[in-house]
Amino acid sequence: MAKPVLLMTGPMPPIIDRGLRQTFDCHQLPPKGRTGTAAAGTETPEALLARIGPAVEAVCTGGHTGVKTDEALMAALPGLKVIANLGVGYDSIDVAAAARRGIVVANTPDVLTDEVADTALGLLLMTVREMSKAEAYLRAGRWAKEGDYRLSTASLRDRSVGIIGLGRIGKAIARRCEAFGLPVSYCGRRPQADVTYAYHADPVSLAKAVDTLIAVIPGGAETRNIVDAQVLEALGPRGIFINVARGTIVDEAALIDALRTGKILAAGLDVFVGEPSFNPNFLTLENAVLLPHIGSASILTRERMGQLVVDNLAAYANRKPPLSPVAETPFSGWGG
Repeated sequence: MAKPVLLMTGPMPPIIDRGLRQTFDCHQLPPKGRTGTAAAGTETPEALLARIGPAVEAVCTGGHTGVKTDEALMAALPGLKVIANLGVGYDSIDVAAAARRGIVVANTPDVLTDEVADTALGLLLMTVREMSKAEAYLRAGRWAKEGDYRLSTASLRDRSVGIIGLGRIGKAIARRCEAFGLPVSYCGRRPQADVTYAYHADPVSLAKAVDTLIAVIPGGAETRNIVDAQVLEALGPRGIFINVARGTIVDEAALIDALRTGKILAAGLDVFVGEPSFNPNFLTLENAVLLPHIGSASILTRERMGQLVVDNLAAYANRKPPLSPVAETPFSGWGG
């Protein structure tokens, strides 16, 4: 029996590549702008889609590939049944278009929750206690020459934390903050009955009530620039902003201005608009800690994420329910 045809929107980690090739006839979408012929192994994306598009039943993707799984791509794949995303965030996929077409989208929740929560707390500690700057001070040989590194302006001891987005990762961050003795508040679409943290209906109200703001919400049009100049103004001059969500959730120009002018004290960022490129003005700010999107980037966690991608797609090949369909595309059978 012929294997079902699968399209990868870019290079995938070995655990995914190996796992999928056992079950699927796999093809990788070439980078845009490539010219050549299939015989020479340099097929253009358009030529590949024209050749295999009607036969493709599954797509494997992720924000790291830089390819939007949008309605135009879905239209080129009329037999598409499932899209598996490497990552819990799936803002690179037009889920509304997928829902209209009866396509199931699956992501990789839970397996990365603790890793990202650990990253958020690590970033918070680095930002509050200026650990990156202190290490650079030591490495530059300044400790012996100039004496102890200066006392940090901030401390966790007198802080309160507000979390924008109290989902799985947000709750894991909240538990860690509680262990540090930090009071926690949150905002979201609605209050959650299973938590006792103070609820705020919007980010401005939350920012006014705390001095440390941690963002862990999905990207996309609905949350674009949700942390804007008004939120940063409300956070105030003692304010610290931590972002482990998506770069698009914050107005970066407003954030850079707030950091430069002292409207807030500092920021710790693991995500940026347009990454891996990012606004070079961030590099001029001594009160910003910058990480290259390492939230879930450990071998252990990435292997678990990759295996979940494989398992979701293998479920389709075996006509079983996917393990982790997203809410917008609930599973109701594979049809056809």
